[in-house]
Amino acid sequence: MSQKIASARISQKSSALLQDLNNSLPFDKILYKEDIEGSQAHAYMLCEQGIISKEDYEQIQRGLAEILDEVESGIFLLDGDDEDIHMAIEGRLTQKVGDAGKRLHTARSRNDQVALDFRLYVQNNTKAISGLLLENIVTLIKVAEKNAEVMLPGMTHLQHAQPINFGYHMMAYASMFKRDYERFMSSYERNNYSPIGCAALAGTPHNISRQITSDKLGFTAPTLNCLDTVSDRDFALEILFNISTMMMHISRLSEELILWSASEFGWVTLSDRHATGSSIMPQKKNPDIPELLRGKTGRVNGNLVALLTVMKGLPLAYNKDMQEDKEGVFDSVRTATLSLQVLEEMIADMTVNVNQMEKACMIGHLSATDLADYLVKVANLPFRDAYHITGDAVNLAEKKGLDISELSLEDLQSIDGRIGEGVVALLDNRASMNARISEGGTATVRTLEQVESLNGWLDSKIKI
Repeated sequence: MSQKIASARISQKSSALLQDLNNSLPFDKILYKEDIEGSQAHAYMLCEQGIISKEDYEQIQRGLAEILDEVESGIFLLDGDDEDIHMAIEGRLTQKVGDAGKRLHTARSRNDQVALDFRLYVQNNTKAISGLLLENIVTLIKVAEKNAEVMLPGMTHLQHAQPINFGYHMMAYASMFKRDYERFMSSYERNNYSPIGCAALAGTPHNISRQITSDKLGFTAPTLNCLDTVSDRDFALEILFNISTMMMHISRLSEELILWSASEFGWVTLSDRHATGSSIMPQKKNPDIPELLRGKTGRVNGNLVALLTVMKGLPLAYNKDMQEDKEGVFDSVRTATLSLQVLEEMIADMTVNVNQMEKACMIGHLSATDLADYLVKVANLPFRDAYHITGDAVNLAEKKGLDISELSLEDLQSIDGRIGEGVVALLDNRASMNARISEGGTATVRTLEQVESLNGWLDSKIKI
């Protein structure tokens, strides 16, 4: 092994096994942009504070810009025996600009350097995922507005319950994704504080300005306490939690798409672009995309639990255990990004089978509650009495092989004479759906209000 940059105290060459266990370059090289950006800001501050000369600063900036080009063009391959991305870039910089490169690490430690790089990565991807959530909300709203009059059975316990419209159902998921967006952006604001300048754990005796680097990197302000800062991975845990919650929502939607696309339902048809065939059964069209999205939820949940477990017993400040903080985050970010991209595309391309949805509304006596509500409002019955009378009506419909909405006035009056002529119209499924006009309800007019409200919210976010 070559002599390491950060090995002043170590007199023997490292074990090859230690190198394999210790080196993080194979995965943390993804942070090369953040590491260079952070080093550029740190060098700027050092120069502004008179800690390094302007000449050294200019050489450092030139060297870092060249390294960025070298990495992105494939000239500088991040696959050597450097311990991590920080040492790889610093070593390359020193090769290029000599002593000026060695001065870059003045007044900083890898502890605050990695905290900065990782936080920048999380912050950047928090915004990127939030943007993809907005795109999904836009698509769900479009589907909702188009299908605000298309009926399907609303379910509880996966049993037919009451008639709703498909737009209303889509708005439920749009509302979930709105909360996800707000959760990500809340985390962004809470974690938008700069770690650089904290050094190892206790700050530095050099005359630095943490405000300069904070401003240069777009943070709100420097962090308050350096000991906490180099120990903190709450920002990583938050993005993992936010992704896990979002993927749980995606999984619930995926489960319904899987069910709805099955022959027993036939309510939606996924496009051929978003389905696969069978290797043995030529007639098959499998909903692999929603199945994979449902499955990947377990993957991101595991990443969250893994980091919680790493962090749970660590003393302050930095401990090498914390090197295990990144791979799960990188994996969850990749999973979340791809999942949102493919989900939006799949929802936009799917076909809503209106006739199949509305046909299913004739199963399960969806308007039964309307009879009970009628008896409460018109006959002034206690709801529990009305509930039992309605149960008798359902039993009669079952005996006749009908839906409750198909019973005649005579049938209904044979159960209770207080049932009047107007009830037949109320038991029509569309009338039942549109009767639910309370705020947030499924009536088409209320669904369209929800569409308008969420569109207004979207406009304010997209303009920002």
